[in-house]
Amino acid sequence: QVQLVESGGGLVQAGGSLRLSCAASGSISSINVMGWYRQAPGKQREFVATISTGGRINYADSVKGRFTISRDNAKNTVYLQMNSLKPEDTAVYYCNLNWPPSWGQGTQVTVSS
Repeated sequence: QVQLVESGGGLVQAGGSLRLSCAASGSISSINVMGWYRQAPGKQREFVATISTGGRINYADSVKGRFTISRDNAKNTVYLQMNSLKPEDTAVYYCNLNWPPSWGQGTQVTVSS
């Protein structure tokens, strides 16, 4: 069983920054993809960014140039550095592991205008 524990959410003014972390523990494949998704009130969960153990990265167009995903494979931890935050970035951010398929509990990010 895999557990994903997120941290780093909070309230920030527009233009500010936050850094999210997600630590994975349990029976994790040595080759995997970890990433972040988000869900705003009344909307479906959407893709934000992913990174593989080999370092392949993908970003949603809406966050390119503002967010940076990284990982520490030795710690099974993925990070999301969020800069130039906008009110439309407000959402619950969920950490994801592709195999075995796992989700974190979510961390709230609120950006005030």
